[in-house]
Amino acid sequence: QVQLVESGGGLVQAGASLRLSCAASGRIHSSYAMGWFRQAPGMDREFVALINWGEGRTYYADDFQGRFAISRDIAKNTVYLQMNSLKPEDTAVYFCARSQYGLSRRQTDYDSWGRGTQVTVSS
Repeated sequence: QVQLVESGGGLVQAGASLRLSCAASGRIHSSYAMGWFRQAPGMDREFVALINWGEGRTYYADDFQGRFAISRDIAKNTVYLQMNSLKPEDTAVYFCARSQYGLSRRQTDYDSWGRGTQVTVSS
């Protein structure tokens, strides 16, 4: 398994932007995917976005397409989530995770998870 550490969360006002980072220890195979998920209070954890590590292909849940952007820096073994035009309903703990299945959105296909970083958006 790989160790994942998220950072970059915080308290912001509606309309602001944040960039989350997820640093991974150990090598990430080019066929793997790195994903971002989030869990709002009282809600189930949900898929946000993923990126195929080698090819850089990205996929988003419909709710985040155009507003969030996932990227990676292979040299730094880090995946990012740029979040723009934040809304109070984006308040959640954001997790990054690794999947050995290159394009899976299913949480059960992710075998390594970070502890999460809190994002709070005030109105």
